[in-house]
Amino acid sequence: MGVLSEGLTHVLILVASLVGIGFALLQWFLVSKVRVSVESGNGYSDRLIGEEEEGVDNLDVSLKCAEIQNAISVGATSFLYTEYRYLCIFMGVFGAIIFLFLGSVQGFSTKSEPCTYSKGNLCKPALANAIFSTIAFLLGALTSVLSGFLGMKIATYANARTTLQARKGVGKAFITAFRSGAVMGFLLSANGLLVLYVSINLFKLYYGDDWEGLYESITGYGLGGSSMALFGRVGGGIYTKAADVGADLVGKVERNIPEDDPRNPAVIADNVGDNVGDIAGMGSDLFGSYAESSCAALFVASISQFGVVHDYTAMSYPLIISAMGIVVCLITTLFATDLFEIKNVSEIEPSLKRQLVISTILMTAGIAMVSFLALPSEFTLYDFGTDKLVKNWHLFFCVSIGLWAGLVIGFTTEYYTSNAYSPVQDVADSCRTGAATNVIFGLALGYKSVIIPIFSIAIAIYVSFSMAAMYGIAMAALGMLSTISTGLAIDAYGPISDNAGGIAEMAGMSHKIRERTDALDAAGNTTAAIGKGFAIGSAALVSLALFGAFVSRAGIKAVDVLTPKVFIGLIVGAMLPYWFSAMTMKSVGSAALKMVEEVRRQFNTIPGLMEGRAKPDYTNCVKISTDASLREMIPPGALVMLTPLIAGTFFGVETLAGVLAGSLVSGVQVAISASNTGGAWDNAKKYIEAGASEHAKSLGPKGSDPHKAAVIGDTIGDPLKDTSGPSLNILIKLMAVESLVFAPFFAAHGGLLFKLL
Repeated sequence: MGVLSEGLTHVLILVASLVGIGFALLQWFLVSKVRVSVESGNGYSDRLIGEEEEGVDNLDVSLKCAEIQNAISVGATSFLYTEYRYLCIFMGVFGAIIFLFLGSVQGFSTKSEPCTYSKGNLCKPALANAIFSTIAFLLGALTSVLSGFLGMKIATYANARTTLQARKGVGKAFITAFRSGAVMGFLLSANGLLVLYVSINLFKLYYGDDWEGLYESITGYGLGGSSMALFGRVGGGIYTKAADVGADLVGKVERNIPEDDPRNPAVIADNVGDNVGDIAGMGSDLFGSYAESSCAALFVASISQFGVVHDYTAMSYPLIISAMGIVVCLITTLFATDLFEIKNVSEIEPSLKRQLVISTILMTAGIAMVSFLALPSEFTLYDFGTDKLVKNWHLFFCVSIGLWAGLVIGFTTEYYTSNAYSPVQDVADSCRTGAATNVIFGLALGYKSVIIPIFSIAIAIYVSFSMAAMYGIAMAALGMLSTISTGLAIDAYGPISDNAGGIAEMAGMSHKIRERTDALDAAGNTTAAIGKGFAIGSAALVSLALFGAFVSRAGIKAVDVLTPKVFIGLIVGAMLPYWFSAMTMKSVGSAALKMVEEVRRQFNTIPGLMEGRAKPDYTNCVKISTDASLREMIPPGALVMLTPLIAGTFFGVETLAGVLAGSLVSGVQVAISASNTGGAWDNAKKYIEAGASEHAKSLGPKGSDPHKAAVIGDTIGDPLKDTSGPSLNILIKLMAVESLVFAPFFAAHGGLLFKLL
């Protein structure tokens, strides 16, 4: 037994999650102290006045900010409500499928049956597993939706406040944006941990000593989280990029007006898109990864020594690691908001990167503490039918290597997507000769950026598997996600700053303010790329851990690539990311086409729009994006959700194992290259626009031929970096977790076609 008692374990997990929620609410309160404008009896009295701007009526600017913020918030909320209505239907239908498939394993019998792993004992009936897996699925789905929705609410609440704080200086604006990001980061990680902890303890009331059945049904939690994330990511990604591409092509390239110009009809839809795609989608996505890696680790532990001897503290090791992560991230956040003040623009990016480094170093110490206190010094873990002897320091290495691999992937992504380094500067330079060379250089950069992350993942897999089998890999994935609160805070900071810049432009603030928000936004772009790197790296480890759990649960002794059943699965699985990307890219293209036509129509038919005398019709553009994304998210979603069901039912568990391995191996490569190519094109354009160095000045200014070539590259990269790339990591892990949940059914009744032949 470890040093920690069972009672203390309960207290630690509960206290950490409640502290996380409390800290998030405190940050929200601090952000809310920045007033936008509050109406009192005699009109607008209480408002934030920063530095008086020359020739600009402060009250007028404040009111404009409030008006624009309201438009963005209403647009984002109404889109999410509509999306969630569709998702409720999906939750009901898919919940019924889980119940019917799993219940039919033993013909809906209510008799206890022999356990799969702890031989000689009786376990609860398959019908109980069906009921509880369905409940866990619905809980995971609701928590995922809540995470995304709360994130979006705080982001739309904070964007105008960040703009107004930029009048007082860049440091104040940075703190407002970062605090708002922290609200989302802490709410998500603490909620995820709390709901999982409570579900386990409630399920235990029924399952009692049958831990094998308990933790098998808990895997539904991960499935619920990820299935919502898939639709959130794809729907939000199509929405945001249709608006972005439409706004850029007509506004910047054809009409030569600045980004976020209020005359552009698609500008509100573009800013709404940042919130529904980058915030709500990203929140659900990382929550999904977190839930799945926890479920995979818990499932493998339940069929190992921890589960057999009912050692609750050792069993809860994944939850204690997450609880430690919340405490570590809380300390790390204080470094950005309270301990170091940002005085000028050049300190923004280092401050964000410092967050990653500090949280990783502190977390390593935290992991060591948890590993030695919670785990026995020696124990055995399930390793495909045999028991592997493991020591507690082995698991310290497993979790730590995942954590550090995440940092390596993050910094590699930054090197390839930040315009401070040569790769992006080379892409910008290639714009001299037009858009074609820009596209060639950008694609090459994306393919090359895959090398180091893949080696990092490979080393993490090898080390963790040799030390602690499949449990080691699940814990490495959880290690990478243990600092999720800080990762998400940095990630949500990007779209909030982007919105703040848009609001400054639309409210007609001075050039000086716009420069400050642009600097915040440029740093946010790079950190968003780091966040995507984390999400993809952790997805690779999570899906491998889930794959291992699936293979164990389906009773497959070995996955042999030389058997035709497995090989056909492998080659089809490797094709799926391309099919999925084709669907999402085409959806963005066709939605953007409609948007471009609408924006052109308004410029041509509304008299006085270009001169700024008339207002554009923003709502029409918002409607185009909403309708397109809701319609277009269904086919890619169906592809991902139906593939494991069809492969498992008709071709059996071996073919399905092949499909999972194939999609994992090819999906990771496509996702990393797509995200980094898009990020590099975006920052190459920003590099030319900022004109910060002699080299950049020689390519500019805005409107020059190299700049137009850069805008075209950025537009091509938009669906790559914000729709296809990030959605692919959900594809690989969602198929794996779905296969694990349905494994009992596939093992009992799967492979219908091969049985007939």
